[in-house]
Amino acid sequence: MTDAFSTLPLPASLLDSLNALGYPHMTPIQAASLPAILAGHDLIAQASTGSGKTCAFALGLLAPLNPRYFGCQALVLCPTRELADQVAKEIRQLARNLGNIKVLTLCGGVPFGPQVGSLEHGAHVVVGTPGRVLEHLNRGNLKLDGLNRLVLDEADRMLDMGFVDAIAAIVEQTPERRQTLLFSATYPEGIERLAARFMRQPQRVAVASQHDQSVIEQRFYEVDPQQRMDAVARLLLHFRPASSVVFCQTKQQCQELASLLDARKISAQALHGDLDQRERDQVLAMFANRSCCVLVATDVAARGLDIDGLEAVINLELPRDPAIHVHRIGRSGRAGAKGLALSLVAPAEAHRANAIEQQQGGALQWGNLELLKDRGEPRLLPAMTTLGINGGRKDKLRPGDILGALTGEDGLPGSAIGKIALYDFNAYVAVERELAPAALQRLSERKVKGRHFKARIL
Repeated sequence: MTDAFSTLPLPASLLDSLNALGYPHMTPIQAASLPAILAGHDLIAQASTGSGKTCAFALGLLAPLNPRYFGCQALVLCPTRELADQVAKEIRQLARNLGNIKVLTLCGGVPFGPQVGSLEHGAHVVVGTPGRVLEHLNRGNLKLDGLNRLVLDEADRMLDMGFVDAIAAIVEQTPERRQTLLFSATYPEGIERLAARFMRQPQRVAVASQHDQSVIEQRFYEVDPQQRMDAVARLLLHFRPASSVVFCQTKQQCQELASLLDARKISAQALHGDLDQRERDQVLAMFANRSCCVLVATDVAARGLDIDGLEAVINLELPRDPAIHVHRIGRSGRAGAKGLALSLVAPAEAHRANAIEQQQGGALQWGNLELLKDRGEPRLLPAMTTLGINGGRKDKLRPGDILGALTGEDGLPGSAIGKIALYDFNAYVAVERELAPAALQRLSERKVKGRHFKARIL
C-alpha cells in the first residue's frame, strides 16, 4: 500500500496545497484514518501531538466543503486557545487553493464583540474552545443547522479540563446526521463514555506512539522526593539545553520550581491554569522567541504547544499513565533534530517506570545524579529579551510596522530582532539582550502607525 496522498479521493486543489506545503506522503495516523474519514464514517483515533492528526481531520473537513454556502459546515473543538489557533492556521494553509474559505476561531480570553461581528459575515469552518463556542450558540450568534462534521480534538484533555457538559450542550445543537471525529492522545474510560453518547458505530484506529531512542534519548534518574527541584537545576546545568519544558503535576510545583530556577540564574517561566490569557500569551511568546530558556508547565497548560527546536523535556515526576509520558517527551526531537528526555523517579514511583518499560518493550536507561557536573558560568540566560508593546492587531499593527520602528534610520540592525508575536491588544518582540534598552528607547521616542505605544522590557 502506497502512502502518497494522491492515492486518496482528494480534490486536485487540496493535493496542490499538500505539495506546496511539502507533504507528499502520509504519516501513519493519516494513512490509518483518512480512508475512513473520507468515506464518511465516525472515527475514534488515538494519536499524539506531532503525529499529523490535524492535517488528517483538516483534509476530511475540507474535501467535501461547499465554498458557496457561508454557514458553519465543520466545527472543531479544542481544549486551549493555543491549540485552536494552531489548528485554524493549518486548516487555512490547506484551504488556500479552494477559493474563499473562511476559518474562524472562537476562544475565551479575548473580547466577545469582534467575534460576533465575524460570525455575522459567515464562516465555513469554526475552531474553538467549548466554553466560548457554547456561549455564542446560546446567544444565537452561531448556528449549526448546516453542520456536517464535528471534530473533538485532544478529547482526553477536554475531559480533564471539565468540558464534558459544555461539549454535550454543543452536540445537542448539531444535526443528528453529522460525521463525528474524535482524536485523543490517551484513552481513559471517559473517552469510551463520550463516544457512546455522541458517535454512530465509530471505526477505531490507533498508531503506536513509541519514540525511537535514536531520535529521543531517554534517561531516568532515581531521586529523593524532597530533592526533586534541586535535581532539575542540576540536570539543566549539566545538559544545558537552549530550550526545555519541565513537566510538573501541580500549579504550586510550577510556581515553586520557576522561582527556584530564577533564583539560580536559570531563565524560567511558569505556565499553569491560574494565569489569565494575557499572562499566558506573554509566557508563550517569551518561550517561543528564545527570551526564556525553561518553560515549567502542567500537562493541561502545555496541551497544544508546538514549539520549534525544543531540545529537552524534563519530568519532575513520572505521570501515572505511560501514554502521557510518551506524549510529553514527543515534544522534543521533532523535524529531524535529536531530542532529550530526562525523568526523575522517586522510589515509590518505581511501578510507573516499570509501566513505561513494558510499553516501550525494552530496558530503561538509568543515570546517576551524583555524576552530573555543573558546567560553570554563565548560568542559563537567554540571548534574547522580550519587549511588550501595548498595541496589537486591533490597533492595525503589523509585524512590519514594529520591525520598521526598531530598524529604521540609524536604528538597530535587523539581525538583532527576533520573533514578533502579535495578539489583539498586545505585541511582543524579541531583541538581543544587550540592545534591549536601545530598542525600548526607540519605541518610546517614535510613533508607530502614527501613534505612540507604551512599551516595556519584560
